Amino acid sequence: MTLTVWFGFLLAAIVIAVTPGPGAVISMTTGLRHGYWTALVTILGLQVALLIQLLIVALGLGALLATSEVAFSAIKFLGAGYLIWLGIQKWRSPVVPLDADVPAIPRKGAFLQGILVNLTNPKAMIFIGALVPQFVDPAQPQAAQYLVIAATLCLTDVLVMSGYAVAASRLGRWLHDPRSIRAQNRFFGGLFVSAGALLAISSRPS
Repeated sequence: MTLTVWFGFLLAAIVIAVTPGPGAVISMTTGLRHGYWTALVTILGLQVALLIQLLIVALGLGALLATSEVAFSAIKFLGAGYLIWLGIQKWRSPVVPLDADVPAIPRKGAFLQGILVNLTNPKAMIFIGALVPQFVDPAQPQAAQYLVIAATLCLTDVLVMSGYAVAASRLGRWLHDPRSIRAQNRFFGGLFVSAGALLAISSRPS
């Protein structure tokens, strides 16, 4: 992979990361309630799922989702259901002031939640499957190229998701009124449900 090609891929990776999606929502909600360091654990979970998706694409299995309506629908509805469940949980969250002693969620739970949010989004895998091969030179060793691609995707996504999480945690310092807490619970709950609904009615990218 030449430097010019890598810069092109970096630009594409930035656009993908900045575009709001379930990963951004889970990063913001975790950062808002539990702070950046717990959100970072969730963000690392997102990257594990991204690496798994990239590995699947590298092995050529991503084509199955692109061509099989059954496989795509199964993962799509699983992901949509999970996002809607997260939204309902957030909507029904108790109104707890952000300066109160809030028990930290287990790091393992935050990590697993990040993995599940990204892994149950088949459109992300298909998008990676459509994008990545365009930047891979078949005449060159592919393992090294995929390592560069994986590092670029993950580092870009960690930085962007961290930005979302930090912004949310800074905003959280101003939310002490119970009415505001309830409003933000329902706002983010609505975002999760909306993301799940959009995923459920989506079709395979052409």
